[in-house]
Amino acid sequence: MLRVEDGQKRGCIYFFFDKDGIVDDYIICLLDDLIQNIDELVIVCNGKLSDEGKKKLEKYHSQIIVRPNEGLDVWAYKEGLSYFGWDKIEALDELVMLNHTIMGPVYPFAETFGKMSGKDVDFWGITKHAKVDDDPYGLNPYGYLPEHIQSHFMVYRKRLLCSKEFQHYWDNFREIRNYRDSVCFHESYFTKYFADLGYKWDVSVDVSDLEDVSDYPGFYCARHMVEKKRCPIFKRRSFFHDYGQLLETTTGQSVYELYKFLKESGLYDTELIWQNILRTMDHTDIAKNLQLNYTLPLSVLKAPKEFKNNNLRKTALLLHIYYTEELEKLKKYICNMPLYADVYITTQTEEKKKYIENICFDLPYKIEVKLVENRGRDVSALMMVGKELVKKYEYICFIHDKKVTQEKPGSVGEGFAYICYENVLGSKQYVENILQLFENNKHLGVACPPRPLHGPYVFGLMETWERNYSNAVKLLEKLDIKVPIDKYKVPIAPHGSCFWFRSDAVKKLFEYEWKYDDFPEEPLPIDGTISHAIERIYAYVAQSAGYYSSVVMNDEYSKIEYTTLMHYAMHYGNQSLLKFFEGGKKINYHGWDYRIKYFLKRILPKEVFVNVINAKRKIMGPHKVYKYED
Repeated sequence: MLRVEDGQKRGCIYFFFDKDGIVDDYIICLLDDLIQNIDELVIVCNGKLSDEGKKKLEKYHSQIIVRPNEGLDVWAYKEGLSYFGWDKIEALDELVMLNHTIMGPVYPFAETFGKMSGKDVDFWGITKHAKVDDDPYGLNPYGYLPEHIQSHFMVYRKRLLCSKEFQHYWDNFREIRNYRDSVCFHESYFTKYFADLGYKWDVSVDVSDLEDVSDYPGFYCARHMVEKKRCPIFKRRSFFHDYGQLLETTTGQSVYELYKFLKESGLYDTELIWQNILRTMDHTDIAKNLQLNYTLPLSVLKAPKEFKNNNLRKTALLLHIYYTEELEKLKKYICNMPLYADVYITTQTEEKKKYIENICFDLPYKIEVKLVENRGRDVSALMMVGKELVKKYEYICFIHDKKVTQEKPGSVGEGFAYICYENVLGSKQYVENILQLFENNKHLGVACPPRPLHGPYVFGLMETWERNYSNAVKLLEKLDIKVPIDKYKVPIAPHGSCFWFRSDAVKKLFEYEWKYDDFPEEPLPIDGTISHAIERIYAYVAQSAGYYSSVVMNDEYSKIEYTTLMHYAMHYGNQSLLKFFEGGKKINYHGWDYRIKYFLKRILPKEVFVNVINAKRKIMGPHKVYKYED
């Protein structure tokens, strides 16, 4: 075992947990550096450890303990202490305890150990959390959260290790049932408890100048901590943290800025981040925290000249036509494809095929019109024809004649189509910019236009699966795709079925043996079909292949998007919904009351919906009993 000598005899307990027992390379990167600073390593795995993961860890010639997933980190550390035994621990100068919730090191751990070697302390860590006057968990013995060293990396020295207080603390540790117990009875408790007993402590990263900025600078000031203060670690949680909490004290920039610094500086291999987060985290959390939305120029070409004419980039447009009267309008969008791209058009009848060929004969592309069955319309056409295209092309754009017939007036559907077409094929330059975006971001798998938010589509602001969650889960199971999926987190999806994708990202979806019988017959249901499930699982399929999904829009449309979102934020807000359900003053925000009923009627069973509306009417005063047809 390679050891950087600094005169200290140092032991280490590393706690590891992964629900699948997989050891990703960010773990190896951290341990490869850490092992140079310690004499003996014990790795405690809660739950299970895969055979491949075990092989990865065996190279450290350490003791590997696999135990039940009970007691979280606290009881894993306790298990490691039992393995060492107090006699052996008392012979150490330092004992390190750290866990898998941190990534790094951005700078060698030797720098941190060296920095702390001259400090007259009994225990120390890398980062600390400031005092919080109240206890958000309601469990801390002190009634508030004291200032404390964060337990993801702590080091205990001989005076503390040999003390009866320290040994008694661990030998008699209470049951830990959940995260709250761990925080309140250990992480936020340990530092003050032992400080009150006279033991001295400190952290390697001085955050005294950040006391008025954040009580948790390691998270909310992550880039500053790494770049300016040479903090060697950052939190894995950064990439799946609740974005609402992030917005309480930041503008949402902290994780994005951290990643940008790591990527641009080259101090940490960001591929290690992608490997783990795309396997373990919900893609919507990743997209929010890393700001994976793109606004691209409509009239300016960002692509370099040598890339612009690169015919090696195999690109295709697949267009489905059901309403032939829409084709003339779509021709201008077809012409925004690069000249090196091939164009495929699907339709249902020989008559329509001849019409399409006649309309498109003068377009400067290799065009092939294919007949498909009239079942499942655009989605079935994409699945049936796309399975051959993904074998031939690297990037594919899919659009169809977006004509909404169920919403009135017709301008509602026209607006939906505008969003789809303009943000997928807005101009020649814009298309080249999208292709360059894929080239520049090798983990980008699917790029969707923003979802509509006007008219009845306003309920997109409420983030709902509508009737499609169970269908999507079943379909993913059928495809043997195992990635995080949450019914409370709505996927990034091409609502309207117009989008760009990298073939390698979604190939597994096309490899399934689709049949036309899998798709609904005419007239198409509004929601809840296999077609709607497919529309919502592209991001999960891409994630299972190691790619993320994003929303992309052109710079002109971004003006509209911003105005729309600010309008809703300023004029409606969550209070409108609360007033509706609480039976408050009648809401008359341009039909908002009607829209909520429209939304509820679409997602609730008939009996439940009627009961909700009648309960509201009863609270607000005497009204006639609501009938479902009202």
